[in-house]
Amino acid sequence: MSIQYDENLSISGPLVKWYEENKRQLPWRETADPYLIWISEIILQQTRVAQGLDYFNRFVGRFPDVATLAEAPEDEVLKYWEGLGYYSRARNLHAAAHQIMTVFGGKFPETYEEVLSLKGIGEYTAAAICSFSYGLPHAVVDGNVYRVLSRLFALDTPIDSGAGKKMFFSLADDLLDRHRPGIYNQAIMELGALQCVPRSPRCEMCPLVVKCRAFADGNVESYPVKQGKTEVKPRYFNYLHILKDGDTWINRRSENDIWRNLYELVLIETEKEVSFEELVQMPRYKKLLPSSDEVVVSGIPVCRRHVLSHRIIHARFYTIEIVKESETLSQYKRVSMNEIGQYAFSRLTLSYFDEYRKRSADYTLW
Repeated sequence: MSIQYDENLSISGPLVKWYEENKRQLPWRETADPYLIWISEIILQQTRVAQGLDYFNRFVGRFPDVATLAEAPEDEVLKYWEGLGYYSRARNLHAAAHQIMTVFGGKFPETYEEVLSLKGIGEYTAAAICSFSYGLPHAVVDGNVYRVLSRLFALDTPIDSGAGKKMFFSLADDLLDRHRPGIYNQAIMELGALQCVPRSPRCEMCPLVVKCRAFADGNVESYPVKQGKTEVKPRYFNYLHILKDGDTWINRRSENDIWRNLYELVLIETEKEVSFEELVQMPRYKKLLPSSDEVVVSGIPVCRRHVLSHRIIHARFYTIEIVKESETLSQYKRVSMNEIGQYAFSRLTLSYFDEYRKRSADYTLW
């Protein structure tokens, strides 16, 4: 599908004027430092600005430059990322920092191709860094840009199709203000974030409303079009918070799976939801806790439902006091509950710890 539009159509003027009058004051917009812009862009992937701002300030306070980030142990980097989710972002940041130190001599790369070569950086992030930091003419295409452009031109090609991605990238590049690409890119993303929002957009206040075909057709919320949703599969996690003399047992996830390199409590994953009575009959449980007469289960289980992009985790947390440590349990890492806050856990487990603190005054977790 070819896009028919007036070659004299310019959205940069009204868009940038709107941005300068309405933009949010954010620390990464007050600098041209590519390191700080990189950190902000990675944090804001899958994260709302309101939440990401606190994490940004805390993260760059501890890791103010590439060298500091590269020198830090991965466990500490993950700890500062704790609660943000999508932890591969933090692992990739750490790996890319090492890459900058070894391949680029500790200096953040200055060309689009070099920035794109960094671990965890795709075309959008490379374009953002290069246009914001260096003024290079590379158009950004994120969810906000897809929404603005699809409505502006009433495009019904699915944005999650190969043809759609190619079309929108070409259109974004055609419209890019090459004299001021950084502020233009910021402006079109900010318009999508603040005004051209998914539901109930404020069209009457939009600087591009007179050019918007979807608005003229009275069909704004039909865009953007997607070809289909990713199938979300359930998983069933049974966590055992095993306690003895003020200590518990944890494990670091090493598989190429969700939450890789984060810590978790002792886990038994099942194919379906099971009761505690069914759980204790399973071979895995019996190896962990073979002496049923020396085990005390405290209170009712804490149940949590955790939604990820492609998984729904149905979790149950059981608090269990034991007298004797089994041989199987000794394969896990034994830590004091007073020191548990030194380790990085998923948001799901942190939610359980919050509930545990409310139920028990025996331990100080942080």
